[in-house]
Amino acid sequence: MSRLLRRFRTLPIRARLALLVAAAVAFAVAAVSVTCWFIVQGKLYGELDEDLQASVPRALPVSQVRTTLDACPQSPSESLPFGARVNGYAQIVHADGRACLIGNSAALVKVTDDDRAVARDPVIGEGSIRNGTDSEGNRVRVLTTALSVEDPDAGRYTADDLALLIAVPLDSTRSTLNELALLLLLVSGVGVLGSSAAGLAVARAGLRPVDKLTEAVEHVARTEDLDIRIPVEDESEDEIARLSRSFNSMTSALASSRDLQQQLIADAGHELRTPLTSLRTNIELLTRSEETGRPLPAADRKALLASVKAQMTELAALIGDLQELSRPEVGQHSPRTQIVAWQDVVDSAIGRARLRGPELAITADLNPWYVRAEPAALERAVVNILDNAVKFSPEGGTIDVRLADGVLTVRDHGPGIPADELPHVFDRFWRSPSARALPGSGLGLSIVARTVRQAGGEVTLTPAPDGGTIATIRLPGAPTPPPAETP
Repeated sequence: MSRLLRRFRTLPIRARLALLVAAAVAFAVAAVSVTCWFIVQGKLYGELDEDLQASVPRALPVSQVRTTLDACPQSPSESLPFGARVNGYAQIVHADGRACLIGNSAALVKVTDDDRAVARDPVIGEGSIRNGTDSEGNRVRVLTTALSVEDPDAGRYTADDLALLIAVPLDSTRSTLNELALLLLLVSGVGVLGSSAAGLAVARAGLRPVDKLTEAVEHVARTEDLDIRIPVEDESEDEIARLSRSFNSMTSALASSRDLQQQLIADAGHELRTPLTSLRTNIELLTRSEETGRPLPAADRKALLASVKAQMTELAALIGDLQELSRPEVGQHSPRTQIVAWQDVVDSAIGRARLRGPELAITADLNPWYVRAEPAALERAVVNILDNAVKFSPEGGTIDVRLADGVLTVRDHGPGIPADELPHVFDRFWRSPSARALPGSGLGLSIVARTVRQAGGEVTLTPAPDGGTIATIRLPGAPTPPPAETP
């Protein structure tokens, strides 16, 4: 059985569906056919039993009974005429099992213990009907009942130790049932074959979208073409349509991810080329000076070394930003996330920003707010926002930082961002034309947007009413952690 199940599982889905449909129909047809056969059998036997009960005489003349018992015929040629209406078999049964034919009976019917019991005590099995056989082996339907005798002197009475057995042949009934069984078998076979063909056709029609999906998947695996789409009817909501839509969404997401990856590689190569080229040029100048024995002036050499250091710092920062962006995005339920006091994170980031812009005044109004995020990533995002504010603030300017009810605003008083550039500020490697001369890789705000999105919040940049830019970060709150126990 297990081997058959294993072989069944290896069949194609189309073949398995056809077999299951055929098996289900075969079971249903078999159940209906067997039920029909038994109903017809019961009906035919019921009619036979009614005929048998109708053929039982009310009473036999006492003279005929005595003559029959005295002669006790054992074959049709020896039987005596029987006045009652009998269509097949009739005989008188003794309590000891002896039987005597009466009338034009076809043959003796084999006597059973039930018949002898009726002869001994008519009440026990009066009117009992059974199947039996005659002396020639033919199947008959038998009714055994008490023998009622009509005596002109004594009146009507029931004979002691005697019973009347009447039977009819079952040949025609059995023939009818056999023909019915053959007919039902043929109909069942045709029904199973038809259901198998219908099941195969339905399976083919139902799995046609799956075939298209399989071809599409194989095409993607073979060619890596993610632009392929499976047509789906807009109004269809069945499982195949949902699977097709999911596949289209998946290929669309993969194509978008691949395009972003290729764009990231291209942009990273472009951004890396500038510091590397400058670094190579400066190092070649220093090397050539050493090889030719003509030292550079001390001021020029110092400027070259400072440029090399700055370019290496920029290169390291760019590589760090690329590593940050290459990490897979995680949600709020990542193992690295925890409940963080956002006001502490912002205060730490402000301390770092003051070191980068000592000539600027940074004001802070921080109210307690707890969020679920990755602490290091959240602090880096706030630092990037503050770095932008420091970079674009005029010397001696002011940066206002405020945290209230889960909303962090950082407002600078710089030149601001033109309206046509606002949609691009969070794109990777995008830099405003006015900021291309300033240090930076164009990845800072992308990292901010990614970190805030992972924490379930949103970030926006808007122009300030009287000049400058307002950066706004909104993060959902988290339960306040319990106070630490003092030892």
